[in-house]
Amino acid sequence: MSDAGRTLRFEIVARAAGPARCGVLHTRRGAVETPVFMPVGTAGAVKTLHPDEVRALGYSLVLGNTYHLMLRPGAELVAALGGLHRFMGWDGAILTDSGGYQVFSLQKIRRIHEDGVEFRSHIDGGAHFLSPERAVEIQRLLGADIMMALDECPPHDADAAYHAASCQRTTRWATRCLSARGQHGGALFGIVQGGLDLPLRRAHLDELAAMPFDGLALGGLSVGEGPERMAEVVADVAPRMPPERPRYLMGVGEPRDILMAVSAGIDMFDCVLPTRNARNGSLFTRRGRIQIRNSVHARADRPIEEGCACPACRRFSRAYLRHLYLSNEILGHRLNTLHNLHFFAEFMRDVRRAIREDRLAAFAAEFLSEFEPPVSDRREA
Repeated sequence: MSDAGRTLRFEIVARAAGPARCGVLHTRRGAVETPVFMPVGTAGAVKTLHPDEVRALGYSLVLGNTYHLMLRPGAELVAALGGLHRFMGWDGAILTDSGGYQVFSLQKIRRIHEDGVEFRSHIDGGAHFLSPERAVEIQRLLGADIMMALDECPPHDADAAYHAASCQRTTRWATRCLSARGQHGGALFGIVQGGLDLPLRRAHLDELAAMPFDGLALGGLSVGEGPERMAEVVADVAPRMPPERPRYLMGVGEPRDILMAVSAGIDMFDCVLPTRNARNGSLFTRRGRIQIRNSVHARADRPIEEGCACPACRRFSRAYLRHLYLSNEILGHRLNTLHNLHFFAEFMRDVRRAIREDRLAAFAAEFLSEFEPPVSDRREA
């Protein structure tokens, strides 16, 4: 596809020592600075928040979930109502995953074959079929700014033969996704698989890098292999990814993992961590997480984090937030989510600033010394 027909352009604007870089994703709905963290809007909403609140926190790119939206309310209905942006009242950019991860996690109610995947809905048990072509069609009906190719996401501990066959199938499906995208435009990313086998990961990367994808992602990580093994794969494979295209590490949101991956050259991240943790009362601060339900906060007349400019910290005490959590008040979930997403937005701004000033390693060391102190030094923040 010619540059004139593309709906995504990636520009690198700063580099640090090593592979880390700052960039700008130029989408049809505005510019997105990278490295970027994408809040997850599984069912067309970042849970508990109004889209204007997500924007006000500094986000311009969110993730929508193809699997959930295809089941409810259905991609054709969303398209008939003007597309996902209009449906959810969001004027920023949207990346949609292919649905592959959710489908492949349904091991007991799905069957994989060359044409695609047969599975049963977790909602009503109804039978469905997802092929590479259908995955692209659904994402186009939703109106995604960035689409993901359908891949097979095997368990990290699958045997070598399974991983090799999975990579081969993912490559064949990637070719079909590109054909389905055709000349209609729309950015499309391929997904590199290979488990923890570094030679297999490199070989699969080489195959997908030769294809005209607008960006490439690392999939099949943060699925139980442990942070050290994940870091080994990312550190080896990420710097080998085409430097002129955006690099996406799927489903990763721990701050330590983001810092590791940014240092290896990753540009994009998504994870349910900040929003899910918020609803479970786990709040992020620069001195680590706090559990707002803990009794230590029962009389705490201070914010979650001193100096934090989020709506929760500007106005409410820990004692009040604990009361809301224990009372299961919706306002508590909302305020906790606002805080956690503010934390992640500020964290990513600091990461980008550190790259521009070529002090990423020093920033990472300082941040982690406060956020993850030795066990003997841990305390309620």
